[in-house]
Amino acid sequence: MTAESSAPVPVPGADRPAALTAGAAITALEGAALVVVGVWDMVSAVSGDSKQLALNEFGGLVIVLLGVLPLLAARALLKGRRWGRSPAVLTNSICLPVAYYMWQSGGAMVAVGAAIGLFGLVGIVALLTPKSTAALYAPHEG
Repeated sequence: MTAESSAPVPVPGADRPAALTAGAAITALEGAALVVVGVWDMVSAVSGDSKQLALNEFGGLVIVLLGVLPLLAARALLKGRRWGRSPAVLTNSICLPVAYYMWQSGGAMVAVGAAIGLFGLVGIVALLTPKSTAALYAPHEG
């Protein structure tokens, strides 16, 4: 065995704090949910469930595009790119008013609103912890 082959192989993300990983995962989940809702809106418009075909198709497309930004931000955070934190925090912040209005609507939406609000709060806290900030803004080698 040579010295080169016995050297430990760096594991991607091994030095990434758990809070940053959790914040990125929550942001990715929110982005994926937006994409699913947008696709569902477009499919329901095409299948004839909607009376406003063009409006639902366009609205669904906009929602899909809105879901792509959090997905890209989560990917950037997992790679240690600091630009991903701002759109990720924004996405998690938007969850709070959404949760409030779902809570106000009553019924089964109360539980859904509580879950969305909890995800938003946990995502914000995870992305703004000192360890996450240090991991994103520390000087990197290479």
